[in-house]
Amino acid sequence: MNYVHLGRSGLLVSPLCLGTMNFGPHTTEQDSFAIMDRALEIGINFFDTADVYGWKQGEGVTEKILGRWFAQGGDRRERVVLATKVFGTMEPRPGFEPNLLRGLSARKIVQGCEASLRRLQTDHIDLYQMHHIDRSCPFDEIWQAMETLIAQGKVIYVGSSNFAGWDIATAQQTATQRHFLGLVSEQSVYSLDNRMIELEVVPSLRHYGLGLIPWSPLAGGLLGGALKKQKEGRRANADFEKRVEAKREKLEAYETLCAKLGEEAAHVGLAWLLHQPGVTAPIIGPRTMEQMTGSLRAMEIKLSTETLAELDKIFPGPGEAPKAYSW
Repeated sequence: MNYVHLGRSGLLVSPLCLGTMNFGPHTTEQDSFAIMDRALEIGINFFDTADVYGWKQGEGVTEKILGRWFAQGGDRRERVVLATKVFGTMEPRPGFEPNLLRGLSARKIVQGCEASLRRLQTDHIDLYQMHHIDRSCPFDEIWQAMETLIAQGKVIYVGSSNFAGWDIATAQQTATQRHFLGLVSEQSVYSLDNRMIELEVVPSLRHYGLGLIPWSPLAGGLLGGALKKQKEGRRANADFEKRVEAKREKLEAYETLCAKLGEEAAHVGLAWLLHQPGVTAPIIGPRTMEQMTGSLRAMEIKLSTETLAELDKIFPGPGEAPKAYSW
């Protein structure tokens, strides 16, 4: 495994990040344990979760699964770079505690961290990510809370998720004024089918030295061989089928190219991200062991300049600001 730095930090992580969003709702605890054990065996040391994962409001189902896995010992916790998130509603009884609703107040951040630590059965979080921007809360307040958690040894690095380019700039400028490291990474939706962040988010990450952790790298399954699966008679829900039909022409060209390369469509989609400057580690969110181990092929695929150009023709990016929209 060739480990990479997370942005400008000295932290080394695997070039694929194990996303745990399916653990609980779609993957049993036993299977989740097996997937995490196998991930460590093959060198994936970067695990991503969130307090809201598990989708039972206020319960932190997925974090609890990770916590019980860590509790088995065997240096599991020591070997994992653990990332989780704060922002979403964690109020189990609606209307009881407004400060547990969505947001990034200092109180929410500190309480959220303490609750995540309990569920995860650990004493620190390696990468504590703001799951979304909260423009009603000043960054001085946010950074004060994060500085406190870092001083207490409960958080080591801070990241963002779903931030606009100007949110990243605002966060970093405020951090600089406080003589604080600020963000080391941004987790954004990014794939061949959704390249919007190339306009302003990617340039801001490059400017401030932040790592990029793409989520939904296969566009919710569109880039995972959707047409091939259709032909094989695999069923999908009506909403997904509508998305496939809307993108059919592009998907046909894409899957034809993948077949020409002799590679699975899902592996090419991940490989394309690994060829993009600034990308640290795409998040793979396996439901099964087969999906997790199959993703490893993406790290072996070397896409030629010609192939990358063909992919750009099929899924053109927006360009980089301001050149993309100005003289």
